[in-house]
This record gives sequence, C-alpha cells and structure tokens, in this order.
Amino acid sequence: MNRLSKEEALGLYRDGTLAELCGMADAERYRHVPGRRVSYQIDRNVNYTNVCLSCCKFCNFHCRPDQPQKAYTLAFEDYLPKIAELKALGGDQLLLQGGLHPRYGIEFYEDLFRRLKKVEPSLKLNALGPPEIAHIARLSQLTYREVLVRLRDAGLDTLPGAGAEILCDRVRRFLSPAKPTAQQWLDVMREAHRLGMSTTATMVYGHIETLEERIDHLLALRELQDARPQGTPGFRAFICWPMQLTGTELARLNDEGKLPEGITLPGEPARWPSDEEFLRTVAIARLVLDNVDHIQASWLTVGLETGLRALRAGADDMGSIMIEENVVSAAGAHHSLNERILSDAIASAGFTPWLRDQQYNPR
Repeated sequence: MNRLSKEEALGLYRDGTLAELCGMADAERYRHVPGRRVSYQIDRNVNYTNVCLSCCKFCNFHCRPDQPQKAYTLAFEDYLPKIAELKALGGDQLLLQGGLHPRYGIEFYEDLFRRLKKVEPSLKLNALGPPEIAHIARLSQLTYREVLVRLRDAGLDTLPGAGAEILCDRVRRFLSPAKPTAQQWLDVMREAHRLGMSTTATMVYGHIETLEERIDHLLALRELQDARPQGTPGFRAFICWPMQLTGTELARLNDEGKLPEGITLPGEPARWPSDEEFLRTVAIARLVLDNVDHIQASWLTVGLETGLRALRAGADDMGSIMIEENVVSAAGAHHSLNERILSDAIASAGFTPWLRDQQYNPR
C-alpha cells in the first residue's frame, strides 16, 4: 500500500464504510504482524504522586500543590507490596507515572529508580513520559538528553507516550495550559530515539479536537518515526483511546455553557465516543502509521468487546490486564480484567493469545 497523505487519510475516515476501513487496516496489520497471534502484557500502573502543576481540564486525579489535604507521594515502602503482587501475577513491568511536581528534580527520580532496581533487578521500568521529562529538565536546568541519559543510567528501561493527548497547541493551550507544547513532546521523543530507547506513542481523542488535528497528530508521529536512527526501535506501538469526561472540569464548563468562543464539545453522545469512532480511529492509525509495528486496542476505556473488535480493525495487541489504574478510572472508565479472562477472550475471538514483555518478546 502506498503511503497515505493527509487528504487521503481524511477521505478514508470520512467517506469509507466501517467495513471498508477495517478491512484495509486488517490487511495492513498482517503485513506488520503475520499470523493470527494477539499479544498481551501483565504490568502495573503506579502513580507515584498526584501533585501536578498542569491542572488538565480532563483530569480528576491530580491535585494542586496548594491542596495538601489531597496531595500524596508514595513512600518507598508502598512500592514493595505492589511489586510483590505484580510478580505473583506473572508481571515484570511498572508503568510509573505521576505529574509535574514543583519540587521533584532529577535526583528524586534517580534515587527512586535505583532503589526499585536494587530491590528487584528484573523489574522493568516503563516510566514517566515526555511532559515529565521536559518538566524535570526545566527544574534541574538540564537538556532533555541529559535527563534521559541520567534516568536510563539509574534504571529507566523505556519511555511511555504519556501526555500526548492531541499534538496540537490550539488544543493543548486550552486543555493543559501548563503542559509542554506539542513540539516539546516530540523533541523529548526524538532525543529518546536518538539514544536508542524504545518508546510508545499515544493519542486521546473525542474532546475539542478536529478530525484534521487527529490526522496531523498521526502524521507527526509518522514523521518522527521516520527520523529514528537506523536499527533503533523508536515507537514500538501506538495506543489511542477516547477521553473520559465524567465529572471533569471540561464537562462542567460545557454543561454550564462556559466554554470560550471557538472551543466546543460535540455534546452527547460525544462524551463517550461511539464504538464505531474508536474502530475507525484504530483503523486509520494502522493505515497512516506504516512504520510502527504494533497497534494496541485500549479495552480499558471502551470495554473488552469493543477492544476485541479492534483486532479486526488493525490492532494486534490487547495491552495489559492493568493490575492498577487510577487516572482514567477517576473520569469514568471502570473496566477490569485478569489474565485468564483476557487470554480466553482473545482465543474466543479466533486468535492465539501470547504473553509478551515490553519489547514484544514472548515471556
């Protein structure tokens, strides 16, 4: 298949039937990942703090630095039972994320990572994300590269694609005015790729963005993946999910008619974008991102049934059983699974399930 242009991608999304779009993406999936094998992972998402300067309008999890009654930072002892449970369930990775804490510079993370690796040397740290890296660099007066090298030396294994949302500054200025810009997100990832680090890419859709901005987001990821040094993984996977808005400031502003001129939510049922929209978004991502091997179906936000449908819309990975999740569940997503349910569901959908590590090797 020839590489899609922006206009072609928009045309396919808008004008193609769901069956046509999913069929094209399904064929492309087998070019990247032959065979009817579908991977999944066992990891744990640990939020080390809820203090964040970003104050995103879609986040119910964070608290401001001036809310000490709500603020927390995990003590090191809090990690130990979490790691023990992770190992007992067959997992080996911590997805470690927090916020833009006003006082946590590079030394805080170096100390935490070294202590975690000392307790459990086999533990894989898929930690932080571009906004946190950019924030640490600013606080510690370091370059992005210096931060990444020091964190890698302290135990960071891979960098998740957190905080991308939509890589468009029009969107980001309203939703997350204190969060790094789209270019800063891309620049952090560029440095990670230059260092040979493996990363993921994400997109959170279904809020104030336009379809054109979604496609621009995918094209920016594709361009950055093209620029990775030869022989390095760059983005090993792409994950998208609909924004969860229940109880958020964004939903409140919409309900009260207080969104600024030019900022709109499509309204109900767009707070919970349709299953078809999710499948179309997964499919168009598979077709545009012709240089990224894996597309993940984010069942956590859309439910298991729709996640399984995405396996015929270009996805080849069902992500993690998610032993612990705090952020999107705080805004309305309450799906949960264990390994047996997820593995059996993949098999019942006509695929062969296989347990992977963070680099898509069998475990």
